[in-house]
Amino acid sequence: MTKERREAYERIKHELTNAPVLILPDFELPFKLYIDAACSQGLGAALHEREIVDGEPREGIICYISRQLKYSEARYGATQIECLCLVWALEQLHYFLKGGVFEVYTDCTALKSLLNMETTKRHMFRWQIAIQEYRGNMTII
Repeated sequence: MTKERREAYERIKHELTNAPVLILPDFELPFKLYIDAACSQGLGAALHEREIVDGEPREGIICYISRQLKYSEARYGATQIECLCLVWALEQLHYFLKGGVFEVYTDCTALKSLLNMETTKRHMFRWQIAIQEYRGNMTII
């Protein structure tokens, strides 16, 4: 094994066996909210923020949140579960996000049109209303 490969292996081993250090939020800086939902499994989100470490900018992790889907939620379609994940994450992290500027990162492109979507489903309509208070401060990417 070459020295370069050995160093790469040691670095990966270190990253996988050591928990990331959580940082304190700086409410003057924008947040990044990463969300993902596993169909019929659960919801997850991670709140990040840019920090400077040793003169280098990097993303620091503020918190992780997750939960299992309820029985009735497990029957939702993929887009509905992703919408639920966004609304749930906003509710859980409102004390960080309310009034501040932040970006939401998701693998679901349908979320970008959630605010303007016409729907006949009551729960989707309620979610649209719940997201309205963040509309001017949130960018979905």
